[in-house]
Amino acid sequence: MKSPLVSLIALTASVVSATAFAASNMENPLYMPKNREVYLKTGAAFMYKKADSTEATRKKHMDGDVENPIWRFAGDIGYGITDRLDIHGHFGYTHDEDISRQGMHRGRIGLMYRALTEDKPLVLDLYVDSYLSGVSPMKGTYKLDGFKFDNYANGRYGIIAGTRFGKTWDKFTLAAHVEYLQTFGNHNNKIGIGIPALANLFGKDEISVNLKSTHETVAGFDAMYQMNSKWSFGGGFEYIEHTDNGVKSIHTKLKKHTIPAYQYAQQQKVEELLAATKNMKDGWDEYVLKANVAYSISDDMQIAMFAEYTFDDSHSGSQNGTDIKAEAGFRFNARF
Repeated sequence: MKSPLVSLIALTASVVSATAFAASNMENPLYMPKNREVYLKTGAAFMYKKADSTEATRKKHMDGDVENPIWRFAGDIGYGITDRLDIHGHFGYTHDEDISRQGMHRGRIGLMYRALTEDKPLVLDLYVDSYLSGVSPMKGTYKLDGFKFDNYANGRYGIIAGTRFGKTWDKFTLAAHVEYLQTFGNHNNKIGIGIPALANLFGKDEISVNLKSTHETVAGFDAMYQMNSKWSFGGGFEYIEHTDNGVKSIHTKLKKHTIPAYQYAQQQKVEELLAATKNMKDGWDEYVLKANVAYSISDDMQIAMFAEYTFDDSHSGSQNGTDIKAEAGFRFNARF
């Protein structure tokens, strides 16, 4: 039978170990790599979606349709330039066989600076990222029932400015984050014309358009509890605002008809399309609930299981409204 002193020492060692690991836990929402430290997080997940019944989904006869499974892959990498400055990248790829849509859904690379360190009343980080959705063009097809997306890129580059702040008390961490994305309008898109009469009128079966700039706003909070040196639990909430897209003009030079009636019909159709897409009313708001549990294989390797459930509120032209949207998966974390 252990003596009270031995039990007390063992308990104290366990608490100290858990407290020390909490700040360095790669699942900690305030985690930052140390000087010359590299971290890598890779994950895979499946998502289940059931489309909501909205004006846009009814027009496409997809209201209530189920998409399952949607495969999602993600990777985060970072390097500590100093103890207070890192360079990082976040990437994600989605494959949805049900709607023949796949591609990079997330791509960003940037710098984070720790303005206030752990010895202050509050940890404060500032970051600036390049938004990389313009690496590949936005692709889709315009049909009678609306626009069909073929990939997840919006074809735009942009800048993300954000901050995160919080504190770790012994084994418990509470953090919040706010960020703003500004994209830059361009014509990095390929739109197939799936209406033969329209393709003949334009003299093109694929065009590109000049899109307006957009913005997105993100805000949320996360919490983590370090139960012991091996196990930790986390959860959080996030709000994401996706604003409406809009078309400024058709970028592709269309066929010039020699017959005035055809030229007039083309001009009328262009004006009609531009009026309809000046504000596409395709934005939506997301409210995401998050949870995770992590197990440390060693001080530098970790396995985590995570789950998310998303409520949303879509605008009248958005195809992103869902009745159910749930995702679950695993990720492996390591540092060197």
